[in-house]
Amino acid sequence: MSDALFRTVTPPATTRTISSFTSVDIDDTRSLLQRFCYSLAVGMPEGSEGFEFRADVIQLGPLTVGQLGFGAPVTLVASELDAYHVTIPTSGRLRTRHAGHEVTAEPGAAVLYGPGKPVYTLHSAHSAELDVKIERSALEAELASLLGRPVTGPIDLPPVIDLGVGPARSWTTLVRMLRGEIAYPGSLVRQPLIAEQLRRSVLGGLLLSVPHRYTDELTAPAAAGPPRAVRQAMEAVRDEPERPFTVGDLARIAGVSVRSLQEGFRRHVGCSPMTYLLQVRLERAHEALRREDPARVTVAAVAHRWGFAHLGRFASAYRARFGVCPSQTLRGLA
Repeated sequence: MSDALFRTVTPPATTRTISSFTSVDIDDTRSLLQRFCYSLAVGMPEGSEGFEFRADVIQLGPLTVGQLGFGAPVTLVASELDAYHVTIPTSGRLRTRHAGHEVTAEPGAAVLYGPGKPVYTLHSAHSAELDVKIERSALEAELASLLGRPVTGPIDLPPVIDLGVGPARSWTTLVRMLRGEIAYPGSLVRQPLIAEQLRRSVLGGLLLSVPHRYTDELTAPAAAGPPRAVRQAMEAVRDEPERPFTVGDLARIAGVSVRSLQEGFRRHVGCSPMTYLLQVRLERAHEALRREDPARVTVAAVAHRWGFAHLGRFASAYRARFGVCPSQTLRGLA
């Protein structure tokens, strides 16, 4: 790709890819977009010149978040999307046609697309946008997990939403935060546990931020999971606290929806499933630090053994729980 500058960082876990590139060549841009998004026809309106494209992209498994910029007017055409997609203009103007809707959007709004339909977009010169692509199976599985039952058919997202108010504003802040982490080599998004939590937050947050045919069911008060289901989740945590559980994993083990499990924990345990998982991990780490030889074992090794990806956060949580630093426990000082 002689006219493109391309940089990719792929951490050991294959589900996380961070890339940045610029290009002044339409064919290069088409290849790059196909790698991260879809098979697209890339063009320019008649009379336009000075093509320039830039992008910063982060992939967390089925979730892709990218900051895209266009130096000249550009058209993108997809014959059919195979995912759910949200475009958030940050400068300039975006015009789209999708599923019978024609939309013009500027900063402060977001355009949404569903799978199975063609898309045409026209991006104005000197425009930029945040794009969020979510694989269809992942978003529908997340919704099924929240509801505790299978979901049939695509989720009917609205064609455009206002980002100035309500939960959509908070969701956009989360996406912007994730995009902002691309440039930092030491970012927590490179830690599998954190990356998974962020991914689930983006998917679940979108489902709770925009209206669709499942909204009423999704936002209705959840019935508390029965004590049996709560016990099953607690036993799974106690058996393997080092495992990178998500609340969705525990809900599946317990045989209830995420919301029912959360309500069941609140009612029967007095905390959330994730808080309970943290407490068990801290107890196991505390026990290990008390019996290990400080000449042979480090605090970091114990923290990682019990599922803590970030040493600083582990130390902070440990002090809050036991009143001492983990290093003091390891050296037999507390």
